[in-house]
Amino acid sequence: MNAAIRAVVRTGIFHGLAISGIYSGYRGLIKDDISPMKEQSVSGIINHGGTILRAGRCEEFKTEEGMALAEKSCRKHNLDALVIIGGDGSFRGGLEFYNLHAVNTIGVPASIDNDIAGTDASIGFDTAVNTAMVCVDRLRDTAEAHERIFVVEVMGRASGAIAIDVAIASGAEGILVPEVKMDIPALCKTLQMGKERGKRSFIVIVAEGVTSAYHVAREIEERLGRETRVLVLGHLQRGGPPTAHDREMASKMGACAVDLLLAGNTARMVGIQSGKTVDHHLSHAWEERAPFDEQSLLLAKRLAI
Repeated sequence: MNAAIRAVVRTGIFHGLAISGIYSGYRGLIKDDISPMKEQSVSGIINHGGTILRAGRCEEFKTEEGMALAEKSCRKHNLDALVIIGGDGSFRGGLEFYNLHAVNTIGVPASIDNDIAGTDASIGFDTAVNTAMVCVDRLRDTAEAHERIFVVEVMGRASGAIAIDVAIASGAEGILVPEVKMDIPALCKTLQMGKERGKRSFIVIVAEGVTSAYHVAREIEERLGRETRVLVLGHLQRGGPPTAHDREMASKMGACAVDLLLAGNTARMVGIQSGKTVDHHLSHAWEERAPFDEQSLLLAKRLAI
């Protein structure tokens, strides 16, 4: 997110715009936690994870009273446009705010689940995959030394995108994702076949939206009679220095958001598809569904034999 913030600020200033930062998302807009931003405001942030503007949910913004307070803050600070960096929930709020108070709005997709339609990838996804991959690589040493099975739970409530990419990149022997019905017997059969070929250790990647990794581990132990351990990566995947791919993509998206506003566009969402920046109506983020990468899932399973 910091790379996107940096791109918005510097692209805006390049075009002679006055830029302000809103802290803690919509809550900051309601509470008037807003400050002007200059070039130096975003110096040295591109390599840091998280967001210098902080983030937070705001139930009050879902009410007409909350939006009225937010609109008052916009008038006070002469804000005629918002660039919203977030997921479809943030975009829904932005579109509603635009419809009620005519404050121009552009969305920049940021979701490590990579479940936002209209873009091949969203900010944070590549970093989350690489963070999880490094953890699994290190775990592999322990698994091999102790001849154990490890079930690794990665983020993804409704999307198996992280799980699939991590499974391929780390050479996992099993994968479970929410888009496909869980089949523990088939998973155990794959693990057993590997054992019969002489494999001593196994890594199974489970997206959190499937079921608890502990449940999967218990099932494996009962069926195969082998000690199985669990590693839940959780919010560890959200932190750390962003990858080069995330930094570049976020920079392109942030700059594109400003360009769209300058061209008179509003209620749009930035995306990158086939290497090019594109834009869609904000509602595209929830009215359409991000495509499920069935081919990559099949590849992960083929390579796990």
